[in-house]
Amino acid sequence: MAESAVEPVAATIGDTAMSAGFERLGSGRFAGIGERLARVVTVASVSFGRSLLWLLAAIIVGSGVWMLLPLSKGNSAEPAKPELASVETASSGDAAAAVTPASEAQALAAAELDRLRISSQTWRRGGLGSKALVTFTLRNDNDYAVKDVAIVCAFARRDGSHLTDRSRVLADTVSMKSRKTFARITVGYVNVNADQATCSLVAARRA
Repeated sequence: MAESAVEPVAATIGDTAMSAGFERLGSGRFAGIGERLARVVTVASVSFGRSLLWLLAAIIVGSGVWMLLPLSKGNSAEPAKPELASVETASSGDAAAAVTPASEAQALAAAELDRLRISSQTWRRGGLGSKALVTFTLRNDNDYAVKDVAIVCAFARRDGSHLTDRSRVLADTVSMKSRKTFARITVGYVNVNADQATCSLVAARRA
């Protein structure tokens, strides 16, 4: 009876010791695996950090090169501007040279108005009272004959208030250092209230 009771107890103690050994063995294996995983994670994080730094450096360098490229292109294109400016200057100079002879010709063709004047003038109605007929004497003190004499006549009421203006160009020639009378020249239709008229010389050409 005593021997049979001791055997189960010894078996139980042996099982307990074996279980404890297995537990220590399993704990050691798990601890080793955890350390390896930690090392792998550390190495991976360091490698990833280095890769990220290289990537950022490459982006910064690429951005700097990209920003410098337009400046170099702009600097290379600047020398063409003086040529364009010279072409524009030449074209404007040609235009000025072309305009100058025309303006000089017009100045030569125009007569000096300060030596032309209307010495006397009158007016009357004609054509059933609707037309204005002007008679005036033009004096030419220039050293050349004039033609295409342009006049403007201003008509007013009896009280002096302005009514209308009428103009006329006369193709007749007035010799130099002479005078000529233009009689009953029709300058246009006027209002029935027109009572006064004043004609002025506005232009003339050399004959």
